[in-house]
Amino acid sequence: MAAAPVLPASPAPTPETAPLSQGARIVNTFIAPSKTFTDLRRSASWWVPWILISVFSLLFTYAVQRQVTFEQISRNEIARSAKASDQFEKAPPDQQALQLRYMTASYRYSFWGVPALILLVDLIVGAVLFATFKFAAGADLKFKTVFAVMIYGGLPGIVSGILGTLAVFSGIDPEGFNVNNPVGTNPAYYMDPATNKFVLGLASIPDVISIWTIVLLGIGFACTSKVKRSTAIAIVAVWYLLWKVGTAALAGARG
Repeated sequence: MAAAPVLPASPAPTPETAPLSQGARIVNTFIAPSKTFTDLRRSASWWVPWILISVFSLLFTYAVQRQVTFEQISRNEIARSAKASDQFEKAPPDQQALQLRYMTASYRYSFWGVPALILLVDLIVGAVLFATFKFAAGADLKFKTVFAVMIYGGLPGIVSGILGTLAVFSGIDPEGFNVNNPVGTNPAYYMDPATNKFVLGLASIPDVISIWTIVLLGIGFACTSKVKRSTAIAIVAVWYLLWKVGTAALAGARG
């Protein structure tokens, strides 16, 4: 009598990765970013890191308002541009006062409106990167996931906010405060402010926080799509370079 055939053993089911809490996602963004960005495919919730970034940004705003003042920022920005400074000095006192008032109000609203600006900027930049990855790299992406990647990728901004707040409260010279480069994380911060604006703009490109963010975004796009990590980082880096070179050229043209 023939022996009964032995059926192959069924493979053991692969255990699913446990979902991450919001707190675990934030921590892992700094120590194991792939875990965080992979988890975004399960849930694209982004409000917790946005609140955290906003809190530290507003703490920096408070420090600036208290130790520097928005009017002083306006005066500094006028002084940094030869053309703007010359026009300001030639204007009648009432027009000078009006210009300072408008600039001061603009800086005040911009600083205190940072939480909303974060969402707006991430929406615009996210849309550009979404289109680039979708059509140039053939990525399989959903925009809600891209937006979450943008928010989590911006978490290094917390470090920038902390460093900026400490620098301002440590007794920084209000007249030397540069609102466009408040933290010494790039070479331009340590250069003479009278240096050509285009050169200063280029010197600000190798910024520690920006490079950190670029790498995180690249990892995020790689984990949420089928694009290779090196390709994803390169795409984000190219857009960053285009933006920085363009703004540097504009600043140089304005003098």
